[in-house]
Amino acid sequence: MVKKPVKGLGSGNASGRGYRDLTVKVKTARGRTMSSKLWLERQLNDPYVARAKAEGYRGRAAFKIMDLDDKYHFLTPGARVVDLGCAPGGWIQVAVPRINSLGENPKKKVGRIIGIDLQDVEPIPGSEIHVLDFLSEGADDAIKTWLDGEADVVMSDMAAASSGHKQTDHLRIMMLCEAAAHLAFDILAPGGTFVAKVLAGGAEGDLQKQLKNNFAKVANFKPGASRSDSSEKFVVAQGFKGRAAPGV
Repeated sequence: MVKKPVKGLGSGNASGRGYRDLTVKVKTARGRTMSSKLWLERQLNDPYVARAKAEGYRGRAAFKIMDLDDKYHFLTPGARVVDLGCAPGGWIQVAVPRINSLGENPKKKVGRIIGIDLQDVEPIPGSEIHVLDFLSEGADDAIKTWLDGEADVVMSDMAAASSGHKQTDHLRIMMLCEAAAHLAFDILAPGGTFVAKVLAGGAEGDLQKQLKNNFAKVANFKPGASRSDSSEKFVVAQGFKGRAAPGV
């Protein structure tokens, strides 16, 4: 269960101010590379990392999906949601109360959320998490069986393992995003929403074209929780037009 916001820690402050006033410097220890030192410093001084810890979320990415849903309103009570590459589970933690999957608000519809990942993920009340390669044959049918029907939302914060080569990493994440979009085409109900992380870099044009052909509205948004030096953004496609009839 997500912890209640801690008084005095600036809960709800999108800038994350109030969590850490002092900059932490990390000394270079034997065996630690400069890149790992810089990464550790960034983590220790990241207000969203501190806020996630204070509020009981499994990672800073939770605040990205908050920003996205606050703007586009797709995590509604009663929604059937699929979270691809859900580890460590921060997005699910945010979705559970918003879709009312625990039924805590008896006046609203009860939603369902299915998490999919290649690795085991610690259970989260109000969700169902499965180990599955969404690229495998029959994955779409398995997900619809677990969900007991079509999805209203397919969301993904997946990223391929970094190679250290910017162009290669960009292509890898775009391939993942396109694969996630094609799965969404197979499992979304008409009117559904697809949300996924992309990297700006020139290879996202084909994906944008496919989404515009299949959804009524397509927008791109960089949440406040995304690091300023990151090229990541999120595509939000809403109003799925439905699958074309065979042969069309």
